[in-house]
Amino acid sequence: METVYLAGGCLWGVQAFIKTLPGVIETEAGRANGTTDTLDGAYDGYAECVKTMFDPSVVTMEDLMNYLFEIIDPYSVNRQGEDVGEKYRTGVYSEDLRHVDAARAFIHRRNDVDRIALEVLPLTNYIPSADEHQDRLARYPDDYCHIPKALLEKYKR
Repeated sequence: METVYLAGGCLWGVQAFIKTLPGVIETEAGRANGTTDTLDGAYDGYAECVKTMFDPSVVTMEDLMNYLFEIIDPYSVNRQGEDVGEKYRTGVYSEDLRHVDAARAFIHRRNDVDRIALEVLPLTNYIPSADEHQDRLARYPDDYCHIPKALLEKYKR
């Protein structure tokens, strides 16, 4: 099992989508790469993300990047759908530099590489979200989500 942290705007929808993907074993909503040790209401540079534990023999980083690009606007800076602010930026973070390299290679192979706003960095820190944010769309399916419902259902097993 390997772990990567995927940011695609509001974490509720991103988690709901990612947990349906083949090869994804477990997910956890959280915040990545902020400047503080705790969340005190202010997000202090954190990106909302989903800690994604996956089986690399089933799903590759290239696959995960393709899936992420299905649910984000890769050109948008600090915004996905109606969610606006630094915490809604898109990104890929990992303690495993192979994941960072794979994500960067994926972007550099695209013909729109100069327009991509996705942040790809080593993970510097991570804070899990409160229980109320874990699997929130499963409990409240009518909550706002920037990801269309059809995409949330696309890979359900």
